[in-house]
Amino acid sequence: MTRLLSEEAIEQYRRDGFYVPVSVLDPSEAAALRGTLESSVAECGGGSKGSPRSHLLFRWLAELIRSPRLLDAVEDLIGPNIMCWGCQWWIKEPLSPHFVSWHQDSQYWGIDTDDLVSAWVALSPATVESGCMRFIPGSHLGPDMPHRDTWQDDNMLSRGQEIAVGIDEGEAVDIEVSTGEAALFNYRLAHASHPNRSDDRRIAIAIRYVPPDARQSLADWDSATLVRGEDAYGYFEHEPMPAHDFDPVAVAFHRRTEDNLHRIILRGTDRTEHRIWQTGRADGGAGKSP
Repeated sequence: MTRLLSEEAIEQYRRDGFYVPVSVLDPSEAAALRGTLESSVAECGGGSKGSPRSHLLFRWLAELIRSPRLLDAVEDLIGPNIMCWGCQWWIKEPLSPHFVSWHQDSQYWGIDTDDLVSAWVALSPATVESGCMRFIPGSHLGPDMPHRDTWQDDNMLSRGQEIAVGIDEGEAVDIEVSTGEAALFNYRLAHASHPNRSDDRRIAIAIRYVPPDARQSLADWDSATLVRGEDAYGYFEHEPMPAHDFDPVAVAFHRRTEDNLHRIILRGTDRTEHRIWQTGRADGGAGKSP
């Protein structure tokens, strides 16, 4: 028996590698969360991307990753035991040149599983004009595609990574979602997005969920947050729940796990000092930036 998704929705996810939409927040909740996020971004000194472990810095994000509606949908896809491996914001400013090239997340995160589900929660309308995500249906079922690093300034990805073989744009599907809705997709799915040509920010929060039997293959240690069920494997160190924004205990843990993620994501490059994401306050209270 499913909790939230229909059998047809689950079948679509298995076949195409994604399902949209899942209603997560009502309009007033989404508007309030957007205001909170924009205040948090300002407190962190700005930046189009938050740390992949932003839920350790902000209590409101720690609560969002535990949203029952999100977890009910994810449980329908990967089972009752769920860990959150990451959570960060993605912001495209109005009329900005920033884009995301075609890529597969599975190429550089090091998570050994076929069951990592990304939940992309929109806090403003994601439309073709604003640079919504684009997917290649079924691409998660094939072999991993070769990638190359471009380090292009306007590319929002950490290494400017892009699929190094031709992508048939005619096969791409534009994934438009309304404020408060989420898109669920498999981390082997090829995806991209164009620049934001609208007059409003395109704002989303990306949350990464895995079953506890997933493992980190590119490092000897990694962490995650148990958000539902139990962890019978112990492959990830459990992350603390922040008591409030910039809780010192959670901030200290954040420093450790952020440094580890920095090494994982830049593994195989000579860019050890390249800045992958922006986080941290001017006084250093939120942890250092790579």
